[in-house]
Amino acid sequence: MASDLLELFEARVGVVCIVGAGGKKTTLYRLATAHPGRVGITSTVLTPPFRKRLGAHVVVEEEAKLSAAVASAAQKYDRVAFATPCDKRARLGGVAPRQVIEIHAQAGFDVSLVKGDGARLKWIKAPRDDEPLIPPATVVIPVLSARAMGEPLSEKTTHRLEQFIRITGARRGDPITPVLVARLLASEQGSLKNVGDARVIALINMVDTPEQRAMARDAAEQALDLSPKIERVILARMIDDDPIVAVVERKKPEPA
Repeated sequence: MASDLLELFEARVGVVCIVGAGGKKTTLYRLATAHPGRVGITSTVLTPPFRKRLGAHVVVEEEAKLSAAVASAAQKYDRVAFATPCDKRARLGGVAPRQVIEIHAQAGFDVSLVKGDGARLKWIKAPRDDEPLIPPATVVIPVLSARAMGEPLSEKTTHRLEQFIRITGARRGDPITPVLVARLLASEQGSLKNVGDARVIALINMVDTPEQRAMARDAAEQALDLSPKIERVILARMIDDDPIVAVVERKKPEPA
């Protein structure tokens, strides 16, 4: 199962950045603990302290000392989580994208797993002008929660509501339909913002019910039709022992 996760998300090597809402940290931790090799875990934005269950050696240092400190720790530990100090309660500071790449190389990590934005515990989000902060990545994983679908579009479900409305053409109070989710996933101003040359593997998380599964599959198929940039969409419950619900691939064209 661990091998399947790493293969599906193409998270064995390189820099993998997770963005969006509805399961970023859960997904990041799941991939980190599934990996058998040398793993770096970090964030380019403010983040809660790393949880003990991650099983990582934690390095928190000022920017000028961080690269050397992580490289030194990586000589002793296979899994290293790192951040900068922050004066906000229960928060760690982000690491600049350029330094994430520097540390990845210096520490000799097989993979660096990076959280690229925040969502304030909402189920779905659109990025604001200065988001997300993605380093030059191998893979970007945009995440959203299936629990948002069918719910009214409001601040309760959606982070950066006005940006979501602008990107999708929805109106406040409209139900969040598969069409709107697909538009967000396929938008260069939405889930594809700042992905650069990275491969994109989208995740619809928290697929709890048959109804959510049907809506998530519909959204996934439409997103794949709208954007060739998305390689596949994974439907999952990342908290489960066996988290994969379905993998939605792009339909092959009919033979002439």
